Amino acid sequence: MSVVPVGLFGSDKIKVKRRRAGSFAYIEYKGPYNKIPFDEAFSRLFAWAKETRAAPGMTPFVIYATDPKTTPESDLVTKVAIPIHRAGEPRGEVKVGQLPEMDIAVKKHDAPAEEYQKSYAELQKWIADNGYESYGAPIEVYTGKPKVKDGKTIIYSVIQFPVRKK
Repeated sequence: MSVVPVGLFGSDKIKVKRRRAGSFAYIEYKGPYNKIPFDEAFSRLFAWAKETRAAPGMTPFVIYATDPKTTPESDLVTKVAIPIHRAGEPRGEVKVGQLPEMDIAVKKHDAPAEEYQKSYAELQKWIADNGYESYGAPIEVYTGKPKVKDGKTIIYSVIQFPVRKK
């Protein structure tokens, strides 16, 4: 696996690492990303985990199941999720899924929400330039609560793309 600095003074690293297999609980949404009630969905997922004793992990994440470049905005599918360490029964809108073990290219994004496209573009370029190809849906793992700074919403996340060598 390689680590290559990108960005100013190498402060932003992209690397490939192995992601362990794991279970997750999720609520699926269809439509534009900006219409998804993320906070509300995460609250409902953690409440479900408490009720079912599913032992949730503390890093919520999102799986973008469809490609916004090829899918109409109204048909985008997003899974708002939390990791779980014990099986819980699906109930109502909450479903349970499995992520397989996989190699992932990882890029930290601690920046305004408007800069997500830039972070995604840097990660996709790095993947192509370093002999990898991406497959499957990208995942965003949230490492902290968003904060408003100078009128902009700062998102703290790690972007992950499943990758394999070409």
